Amino acid sequence: MLRYPAALALTLAVEIPVYAAALRWGWSAPWRRAVLCALGVNLVTHPVLWWLLAPRTALAAYPLLMVVAEVVVCGAEAALLVWWLRRRDPLLAVLAVAANAASVLAGLIYASA
Repeated sequence: MLRYPAALALTLAVEIPVYAAALRWGWSAPWRRAVLCALGVNLVTHPVLWWLLAPRTALAAYPLLMVVAEVVVCGAEAALLVWWLRRRDPLLAVLAVAANAASVLAGLIYASA
């Protein structure tokens, strides 16, 4: 299992490029703003998710807890993007799902190696 600093670093390494590229090219956000939004959503949601889930990894229901938590995180990140970018675009939720799916996949690959 990853320790928190490594988990955060992996998440940021995967999600920042996904968010920043999509926000820059899909929503015409300036690069600086796109990167700051990507960093910001993760700094808000990642610590909460980690501290809620980390003590529960041994539970049989952990996979279900993780899925539910990731859904909540995606919603929170999409809402933050709507607020910070001042755009009510449902595709921001799709972007949040894509970025989080990529980082979960990276974490699973890392954990299985």
